[in-house]
Amino acid sequence: MYLALFLLLVGFAVLIKGADFLVNGASSVAKKFNISNLAIGLTVVAFGTSTPELIVSLYSALDGQNDASFGNIIGSNNFNLLFILGVAGLIFPLTVQRNTVRYEVPLSLLAALVLYILVNDQLKGFGAIDMLSRWDAVILLFFFSLFMMYVYRTMKKASEYEEVPIKTYTTPLASGMILLGLAMLVGGGTLVVDNAVAIAKYYGLSQKLIGLTILAAGTSLPELATSAVAAYRKNTDIAIGNVIGSNIFNIFFILGITGLVHPIPFNNAMNFDLEVLGASTILMMAFMYTINARKLDRWEAFLMLVGYVAYTIYLVAIDKGG
Repeated sequence: MYLALFLLLVGFAVLIKGADFLVNGASSVAKKFNISNLAIGLTVVAFGTSTPELIVSLYSALDGQNDASFGNIIGSNNFNLLFILGVAGLIFPLTVQRNTVRYEVPLSLLAALVLYILVNDQLKGFGAIDMLSRWDAVILLFFFSLFMMYVYRTMKKASEYEEVPIKTYTTPLASGMILLGLAMLVGGGTLVVDNAVAIAKYYGLSQKLIGLTILAAGTSLPELATSAVAAYRKNTDIAIGNVIGSNIFNIFFILGITGLVHPIPFNNAMNFDLEVLGASTILMMAFMYTINARKLDRWEAFLMLVGYVAYTIYLVAIDKGG
């Protein structure tokens, strides 16, 4: 079992490094075709940094590990919102732009609500099985396209937006990085899912718990590193924007692509976890509008972190009790 744990950690490392190779190689190629840094950031970098979640969720769905597939995304969003913002807010209080409070945070709440409605077919009276169908996936991708249009227009209007230099490589080297990155993503995803399932079976844990905790935290490591470093450097817009953007991206894009490739049966026991996500988002909105407007103070961040710990303890207790 120690071997499975070691291979799981290796899988996460390979996934994250593979995404890094893919982003750098693809960005270099795009730059050679005179594509702007803004466009590269909105496409290549945004998609590339989400590939760990995409690969794990897609591989889980294709392998029939449906709870792990949904758990990875829903768990990642709860981890992002409660744990990562909790850690970042403790490092430095997070002040955010007005647009983030007015539009992006409510949009992340809308994403959770849309997913809740789409997957609960029995509640809607549309069928005997709860499922994310291909039509549901198309709806998610439609919302994602609207979100990308909003992001593009917002960044084009932002006078303070600065182009980040992109390192260029020779074409053969950049192409090799892309191919290596893709291979690492596939290999890392296989290692992560297979060994996570093996650990779950060994300890008698459910796919649902593994997806909501281990897979969720592992695939969210890039977001944790980005937000923690941004908070330390007092770049609070990046710290919170990274999390909110990732949560919207995960539901609309990752589950949209996954469901389009392979429809996923939904375990309605995860409605509770979606409700936790919705309640946590509303709590963050309340924090943003109270005491210090558009600011997440350290005590508020601490409460969010405590909330995540309590939520995780509850998940483990329920799983053991089941």
